[in-house]
Amino acid sequence: MSQEVELVQVAEWAQYGWLRHGFSTRGGGVSMVYGPGELNLGWTKEDDDAGVAENRRRLVRAVEGEGHLDLVTVRQVHGAVTVPVGEGDGAAEGRLQTAEGRAVLEGDGLRTRVPGILLGIQTADCVPVLVVDVKRRVVAAIHAGWRGTVAGIVERGVEAMRAQYGCEVGDLVGAVGPSIGVCCYAVGDEVRGKFDAAFGYAEALFREADGEVRLDLWEANRRQLAEAGVERIAVVGECTACAVDASGRRRYFSHRAEKGFTGRMLSVVGVVEE
Repeated sequence: MSQEVELVQVAEWAQYGWLRHGFSTRGGGVSMVYGPGELNLGWTKEDDDAGVAENRRRLVRAVEGEGHLDLVTVRQVHGAVTVPVGEGDGAAEGRLQTAEGRAVLEGDGLRTRVPGILLGIQTADCVPVLVVDVKRRVVAAIHAGWRGTVAGIVERGVEAMRAQYGCEVGDLVGAVGPSIGVCCYAVGDEVRGKFDAAFGYAEALFREADGEVRLDLWEANRRQLAEAGVERIAVVGECTACAVDASGRRRYFSHRAEKGFTGRMLSVVGVVEE
């Protein structure tokens, strides 16, 4: 059993010494309810709050390295709103979390240009998308389930970065993190219809296999980054429903594969003072 938090990271982003980011996996925590020593980072009804708090501390320590970061998360509602975190909002003082560490802000994404803040969004099959302005040192973390994807949350999130902080798309890099893959994500006519109505390229997002229609959320969100003008895009390409580690254990939590009885990952991004 691993005793260290394992992070999935974008190798190309290592060149930015001020940037901290990562997509959490399953091992290296203290939770026991979903399996021994697991890194559940969500306040689920099955898990112990003290254990989740310790898991979150472990994640932040693993990400921040030599710097210091205060984790800020958001109460996710499967919408298309990204929320700014600014100077004086009280991240360091804990005003953006409850005393127990639960999120106060509501939406499905966060953005900031304030050093010392680690933005985090929670997933267990939905798509985490991280966006970084490498010139202005602005960062965003976005939660894109199928509803958020249809609503264009990634494109809207990039536009909010441009409008609020003056970001230029040529300075942006993006990453599409681990989520349920087209290999495992079967959907019905309702979802297919909503994508067909929203995107001219919707046909390219679906595959038929074993009598099912499957949706490629990685490609859907990669296309949204590209449509927003982002050219440098990394796609992790690991399916939360079927990826396993070297020991054969599930590498990620998956709401669909585990029929709702599962933990949560956090995908995080922030800037440290140099």
